[in-house]
Amino acid sequence: MKKVYIFIFTISAILGSAQEIDSAQLISEVRIDAYKKPTAFISSTKSVSVVSEILLDQNPPERMLESINQIAGARMEERSPGSYRISLRGSTLRSPFGVRNVKVYLDDFIFSDASGNTYFNVLSPELISRMEIYKGPESGDYGAVTGGTILLKTTASDKTSFSLASGSYGMFNQSFDFSKKMGKHFVEVFQNYYQTDSYREQSKAKRKQLFIKDHFKYSENGLLKAMLLYAELGYQTPGGLTLEQMEADRKQSRPATKTLPGAKEQDAGIRNKMLLAGLSHEYNFNHNFSHFILVQGSYVDFENPFITNFENRFEKNFALRTHLNYEKNWKNIVLAYRFGFEGGINDIMIKNYDNNRGTEGSPQNFDKIKNISGFYFISQKLNINERLFTDISLSLNSNSYEWERTYPESENGTVKYKNQWLPNFGLSYLLAKGFSVRAKAGKGNSAPTNEEIRASDQRFNPDLRPEYGWNKEFGIRKQFGNIFFAEGNYFDFRMKDAIVRRQNQAGQEFFVNSGATVQKGIEILLESKNFNLKNEIFSFFKFRFSGSFYHFKFKNYHQNDADFSGNDLTGVPRTTINSLVNFVLFKKLSVDYSHFYTSKIPLNDGNTVWSEPSMVANMRLNFPFELDKTKLNLFLQIQNIYNEKYVAGFDINAFGNRYYNPAAKRNFIFGVKAVF
Repeated sequence: MKKVYIFIFTISAILGSAQEIDSAQLISEVRIDAYKKPTAFISSTKSVSVVSEILLDQNPPERMLESINQIAGARMEERSPGSYRISLRGSTLRSPFGVRNVKVYLDDFIFSDASGNTYFNVLSPELISRMEIYKGPESGDYGAVTGGTILLKTTASDKTSFSLASGSYGMFNQSFDFSKKMGKHFVEVFQNYYQTDSYREQSKAKRKQLFIKDHFKYSENGLLKAMLLYAELGYQTPGGLTLEQMEADRKQSRPATKTLPGAKEQDAGIRNKMLLAGLSHEYNFNHNFSHFILVQGSYVDFENPFITNFENRFEKNFALRTHLNYEKNWKNIVLAYRFGFEGGINDIMIKNYDNNRGTEGSPQNFDKIKNISGFYFISQKLNINERLFTDISLSLNSNSYEWERTYPESENGTVKYKNQWLPNFGLSYLLAKGFSVRAKAGKGNSAPTNEEIRASDQRFNPDLRPEYGWNKEFGIRKQFGNIFFAEGNYFDFRMKDAIVRRQNQAGQEFFVNSGATVQKGIEILLESKNFNLKNEIFSFFKFRFSGSFYHFKFKNYHQNDADFSGNDLTGVPRTTINSLVNFVLFKKLSVDYSHFYTSKIPLNDGNTVWSEPSMVANMRLNFPFELDKTKLNLFLQIQNIYNEKYVAGFDINAFGNRYYNPAAKRNFIFGVKAVF
C-alpha cells in the first residue's frame, strides 16, 4: 500500500511539467447555493464542502458512501446494505442506524422530519447531481442541529439516460432519468430499481424509487416548483458479531444464544414505504424584495422485525418554510437580509408485537408520539468591496412532544424543551484573488429524536435532554495559480449533555445524556485541476487529497462508578485520509483510483475495545463511445481492491461485545449508461 501512495505523490510532483491545463473548475471557483444564499466558495464564511459529479461517480448504485467519505469531516458508515449512518464531525455517537443530528434538504424541500430523523437510505445515488455538506451548527439557516447540514441537488439540465449494472453477490441495478425544459416548465422523471443478495447471510436488499418534479416559470418574476417522491426499501439486517464470531465466519449473521434467537431465525430487517410531496413558490417583487414559501407532507409505513419484537410505525409529516428576502447593491457594498420561519409536525403511531420468525405475534406495546418543532430566523449578509464578507444570523428554536401509551395500559405525558436562541457569526476576508481567511462561531442545539425518546427498549424517556454547545473555527483557502487549490480548517466544539447510545442485555437500545465532550480537529483538502499532458498514452491527470485529524474527548462523564472523563469519544477515528486520482489513457479510458484510510476507533465509552485501522481502495474504469447519436459509457468498478478484512460500520457500546458488521471483500460491478 505504501507503493500506491509513493506513486501518487511522485505523479503529483511531476505535475509542474504538464504542458497545458484544461478549463475544468477548481472547487475555489464554484458557487454554492447555501439554500438560496448563493456565494462564491472562496469567500464563503461557512465550513462547506461540495460533492461534485466526479465524486458522485465513485458511488456504487446502492449508496453514497464513497463520495461522502472523500470529504474531510464527513463520514458515512454501512452496517449492511441499506443500513447507513452519516456523521459530520463525530455525530454518529447517537445513531445506531439511520441519520440523526444531520439536517438534510432535497432541492427546496426538507427531507428530515420534525424530530430530526432522516430516511437517507431510500434515495438512489443516481438521483443526486450535486451535494453541499455544511459541517457544524448552522442554526441561523437550518435550525437546531449540532452535526451539520446536507443539501442534495437533482439535475438542472436537459438529459435522457438509461443505465444497467450487475455485480457480485447478485447485485442488479437499473435506472431511467428524463429531464427537459418544455416551454415554461422544466420536468424531471427519475426511476430506479436495485437489489442485492449481499455479502453476509441475512442481508438481502431491494429498493424501488420514483421521483417527479416540475419547475414552472410562469412569469419573469415567479417560479413554482412541485415534487413527488415514492420509495420502497426492504433490507435484511444480519446483526453485529463478536470478534471471535467474525474471525470464525465473516459471512454469518448474528447467531442464536441460549436465551435469544438469531437474526436469520427472526428474519430481522427493515421494510420502509415512503411518499413525500411538496410545493414551493418563489417570487421577486422587484430588484430588492423577494419571497419564498414551501409546504410539504409525507407518509411513512415502516416495519422492523427485530430479535425481540416486531415493530410497525406509521408516520405522518407536515412541514412549512417561508422567508422574506431583501438585498440592496451600492457601488462597493452589497447588503442582504432574510427573515423567516421553518417548522414541522411529526405524528407517529408505533405498534410492537412479539416476533414469531418474521411475523407479528402477540401485542407488546402500542404508543403515539407527536413531535412539533420549528424556528424563526433572521440573517444578514454584508459584502464590502468584494473583499470583506460577513454572515450573521440568529434563530429562536422550539421543540416539544406529546406521548401516549394506549396498550397494554393507558398513560400519557407532554415534554416541552426550553426555547433556544442560537446565534451564528461568520467572517471571511479575501487577502488576494483566490486567497481567503475566515472565522466562525456558532451555537448548536439538538433535541432527541422520536427513536431516542422511545427507543427499541419501548420505554419513554422524558428525562432525556437536548445536547448543545458552541463551535468556533478558523479556515484558510488558497488557490495556486490555475493549478491547485488547498484548504485547511481548525475547529473547537464544546458540547454539553451529549446524547449517547446504550444497549441492554437483549440488544435493545436506549439513550442517556453523557455529560460533556471536547471536540477539536483539523481538516485539510488539496485538489488539482485536470492536467492535459499532451501524451497519446497518458492523456489527462487529476487528483484530490483530504484528511481529518481529530482530538475528541469526553469531559466530566461518569457512568455508575466508572469515570470516563478524558477518554476518546466513542465511534470516532482520530485520523482519516482519503485520496482520489483520475487519469485518462489513450484519450479514451478513464480510471478513478481512490483510497480510504481509517485509524483505529474506540468501540465503547470505556475505551477498552478498539477496532483495527483499515485501508480500503476502489477503482472505476470508464470507457465512453458513441453509437449513432447515443453516448454510451461502459464502466467496471472494483470495490476493495486489496481484499481488506474491514468493518464499514460498527455497533458502538454493543452489549455482549457484538461490535462488528463485516464488510464485503473484493467485489465487482459492471454496467453501461446510455445518454440519448
